[in-house]
Amino acid sequence: MYVGTLSFDLLLGDVHSLKEKRSLVRPIVAELQRKYAVSAAETGSQDLHRRAEIGLAVVSGDTGHLTDVLDRCERLVAGRPEVELLSVRRRLHSDED
Repeated sequence: MYVGTLSFDLLLGDVHSLKEKRSLVRPIVAELQRKYAVSAAETGSQDLHRRAEIGLAVVSGDTGHLTDVLDRCERLVAGRPEVELLSVRRRLHSDED
């Protein structure tokens, strides 16, 4: 069994409140969960209105499938015009770790 995680550091565009931030971040998290069956959530920078951190995890028995899902998730977030992707951290773990 393999576990893959991604952590996205995002800069949000024209956002002036935490409420506006939530209205941008929640649809991204929901789309990741719906399209790719991953566990995703806002994981950091909750008190900053122009920055967001989204983390996700996926479990698979096949590293090829795991890598494919992580790649697709990264492309989805990078392609969102309302956010600027500042950095991505990717980690892969196996039962042997």
